[in-house]
Amino acid sequence: MAAARTEFKGGSRGRGPGRFRAIGRALRLPVTGTARGIRRATHAHGAGESGLGKLIELHGVNGAGDVMITVALASTVFFSVPTDEARGRVALYLAITMAPFTLLAPVIGPLLDRVPHGRRAAMAAAMGARALLALVLSGAVISGSVEMYPAALGVLVASKAYGVVRSAVVPRLLPPRFSLVKANSRVTLCGLLATGVAAPIAAGLQQVGPRWPLYGAFVIFVAGTVLSFTLPPEVDSARGEDRALLAADEQHLHGPLRKRARRPGLRTVGPAVTHALGANAAIRCLSGFLIFFLAFLLRVHPMTGQSAVVSLGIVGVAAGAGNALGTAVGAWLRSRAPEIIIVTVVAFVLGTAALAAVFFGAVLVACLAAVAGFAQALAKLSLDALIQRDVPEQVRTSAFARSETLLQVAWVLGGAVGIVLPLNGTLGLSVAAAIVAAGWLTTVRGLIGSARHGGPARPRVA
Repeated sequence: MAAARTEFKGGSRGRGPGRFRAIGRALRLPVTGTARGIRRATHAHGAGESGLGKLIELHGVNGAGDVMITVALASTVFFSVPTDEARGRVALYLAITMAPFTLLAPVIGPLLDRVPHGRRAAMAAAMGARALLALVLSGAVISGSVEMYPAALGVLVASKAYGVVRSAVVPRLLPPRFSLVKANSRVTLCGLLATGVAAPIAAGLQQVGPRWPLYGAFVIFVAGTVLSFTLPPEVDSARGEDRALLAADEQHLHGPLRKRARRPGLRTVGPAVTHALGANAAIRCLSGFLIFFLAFLLRVHPMTGQSAVVSLGIVGVAAGAGNALGTAVGAWLRSRAPEIIIVTVVAFVLGTAALAAVFFGAVLVACLAAVAGFAQALAKLSLDALIQRDVPEQVRTSAFARSETLLQVAWVLGGAVGIVLPLNGTLGLSVAAAIVAAGWLTTVRGLIGSARHGGPARPRVA
């Protein structure tokens, strides 16, 4: 009996900790299992060995942190006051943040282009700056002090600086037999998924207090700062690269600049790239316009039977779903006929915008948001494919950085147009259609001509 009692006690003692360990493993499994699944997806097909997987994960962190700050600022500037006052505050926000940013954005790409060996440090600095600015904003959103505006401008500049550097870094981390379109689609999709996951978390934190999404952003960006330095050394290697000078053709470069150009440098990106960049700028301008115009329009005139917040949520989800679908389709199409893809998707957006303007309604507004998101993702991936095809490898990284800067400026200009228009749905969507039509009509002939004759394997270089 004593032996049996001793064995029972020993077994109980052995099984007790075992049960606790089993419960702990069960509780950790959803988190660790999800983390392992994400790691397998981001590191697949050689992306882990080349370092692209780490960049994909870093971009997810960037998207989650940005949406935390966006929710906090939107709640402070937009939702917390009546519509008329909100419009004035958003206009002031744009004037103080976006106007200086429009002047700074064209400088960011060329400035970073001059320090090609410090890309990891630049990405870490962009993350660290936003972490510190999130703390500054956490005090400003409570007091409503003027500190909010320069801090928000700093967040914008740091975010766009990260975007420019990230675009320039992707070509350096391509695995063997891995297209640039596929790499960018993975990066973009991870950012969208992270944004979709973080947005409801930020909204929940906002219910706790207006500071809490900014505290969340601080933690996320600190993690991003650390992750930036884990990227492989190839990120800082500019061996064989040169600076890009975007121009329509070689004739645009004449005089002293042309005479003293002795080293291999981009002197033409080819008509296909320049026309594709113009079409993408029109879509990015439309995106900025719709964000600001629909935000106020749906607040004053929400969808039938829905509140303003739900109406905005429906449009936001539609745009996000369209963007994700466009990214997936772009990865599936790879680099097939990028000129035709751009012409087709811009024409599709133009038709949808015109239809929504004529038959203005809730369903068509949501459809336009989804189509615009789809077109933005797919057209951007097609632009990436053209740059990879037509731009010399020595200057390809620089071309990506400068094209991204131009697209960001187009987004800001579209937002400025959206904020000043009267809140008339038909008028606003007519302006949206006009923006897309201007970009489409000025580029369609060149893109179709390029597709018919075929893009050169390499453009001429001086």
